[in-house]
Amino acid sequence: MSSDIAIKVSNVSKVFETYEKPQKRLQQFILRTLSKAVIIRPLKAYFLKKANQCSKKFKALDEISFEVKKGQTVGIIGRNGSGKSTLLQIICGTLNPTHGEAYINGRVAALLELGSGFNPDYTGRENVYLNGQLYGLTLKQIDERFEKIVGFADIGDFIEQPTKTYSSGMMVRLAFAVIAHVDADVLVVDEALAVGDAFFTQKCMRFLREFMKTGTILFVSHDTGSVRNLCSYAIWLEKGSVIQEGLPKVVSEFYLEAFYEAQQGKGTTTKMKPKLRIERKVATKDQRLDFINTTQHRNDLQIFEFNHDSSSFGLGTAQIVDVSFTAADGEKLIWLVGGELVTVSVLAVSHQVLKSPIVGFYIKDRLGQTLFGDNSYLSYIDQPVEVDEECAVRCDFTFYMPILPKGDYSICVALAEGTQEEHVQMHWIHDALFFKSESTSASTGLIGIPMQEINMALANIPEFDNN
Repeated sequence: MSSDIAIKVSNVSKVFETYEKPQKRLQQFILRTLSKAVIIRPLKAYFLKKANQCSKKFKALDEISFEVKKGQTVGIIGRNGSGKSTLLQIICGTLNPTHGEAYINGRVAALLELGSGFNPDYTGRENVYLNGQLYGLTLKQIDERFEKIVGFADIGDFIEQPTKTYSSGMMVRLAFAVIAHVDADVLVVDEALAVGDAFFTQKCMRFLREFMKTGTILFVSHDTGSVRNLCSYAIWLEKGSVIQEGLPKVVSEFYLEAFYEAQQGKGTTTKMKPKLRIERKVATKDQRLDFINTTQHRNDLQIFEFNHDSSSFGLGTAQIVDVSFTAADGEKLIWLVGGELVTVSVLAVSHQVLKSPIVGFYIKDRLGQTLFGDNSYLSYIDQPVEVDEECAVRCDFTFYMPILPKGDYSICVALAEGTQEEHVQMHWIHDALFFKSESTSASTGLIGIPMQEINMALANIPEFDNN
């Protein structure tokens, strides 16, 4: 196999045998044993034929072939029963193919079925050491990385409890924490991010994006959006065969089209005549407010508190101390409605003079995909707001909140000094504020919106309760 190839799958097929009742399995075993014992060819053939009739054959994979280059991130999509998990198990070596071969160049770390590789009677600590050694780490290496693994998993005292007492989310946390610290060359992930809270999912996505810079990832998901966002190449499996492979956007579109055709039948398209573009006067009354308050499919968004303990980085000579959604009167919101005018307010304290501060934010979905955002640079490029030492600055971004699909979202905020192209990052918080879309009229899609207004001015340092 070429040195620049990380994974090579050559004509892999997998056939499973199913039995109508347990007696058929025993009958098949006896007949196959007899076929090996006899030396008369006609009798041997007779016993083999009868043995094969005891079971039904199910072909999970049919002559699968593809290559994954080093440093590539490949997504595999397909409906349930298409053979995705079977293929990954063969690639990882936990399942043998009926025909063909699969090769991996380098150390592989896999997150397959929930709890796979864990002994349910072992504690979390014992399973970390067990899995670490299975991945080729020495006891000394596991000792050196154990605290980082526990910190990444963030399951507290449960690390000393048997894993059979773990929830599905805790199991994924620990499993992902292990594979994140084994120095793997190839990472195989099978729908693992579908379990777990928004905070941990964001942490996993940040790790995957960092791993993508040097490693190879084979990523299986039903979510075509995450495949488009993460992967540079996609493979579509259907009933054990490769239907299409290529750019994730193209493959995903064909996959979704086939999925909906299977659900509701094949549609037809007709060429529409181009419509004239008519300039219309904008009504003085903002009719969106009427829609927001009367629709039965109102987009309700629950807002949580500013996350002081969220992962962050930067010089630290200026710090973001509060992030919130606020109403027109400056009052903090714990609930808002998609479509209404809102403000994202970012408050920061500087311990040095900032001659050209830049405050920015963007909103992400649960997979870490950026939906929209903005920063203050262009609004204050001609007259930067200078911040003195030990002073506070508040930046407000006012806009109409878009209609968001149901799910978990977070706000990433940052404070920098300099220009759009060249700046020093003072403080960057990955998940400063979480909010949840409880109900919506939106079905799918990513959005981008223009800011209605951006204001930044000096502010008083707030008094915080140290308790």
